[in-house]
Amino acid sequence: MYEHLVLLKVKDSFTAEQREETVKKALAFKEEVPGILGISAGVIETENPQHKQGFALALRLTFEDKQACLHYDAHPAHQAFLKEVGPYIEEIIIADYPF
Repeated sequence: MYEHLVLLKVKDSFTAEQREETVKKALAFKEEVPGILGISAGVIETENPQHKQGFALALRLTFEDKQACLHYDAHPAHQAFLKEVGPYIEEIIIADYPF
């Protein structure tokens, strides 16, 4: 299996409603993209600013293997998601690893 972790730091203009809608769209990947075994996403609620570091959204996707993760990256649903959310993103941290 292969894990894909994503943290998004978004601009202040990205509203709470937009954040919640982004989470819903990310969760829909499981039905749209082959090879996803599990997914979770949410608005970060960490209170301590040292821990949160300005990041607002977190996603975790578990894939069958690395190839499925690579397929997801190029999948039209993911690309459309990036195009829509991209203008609001200040920083992204991504960590991929097999387990």
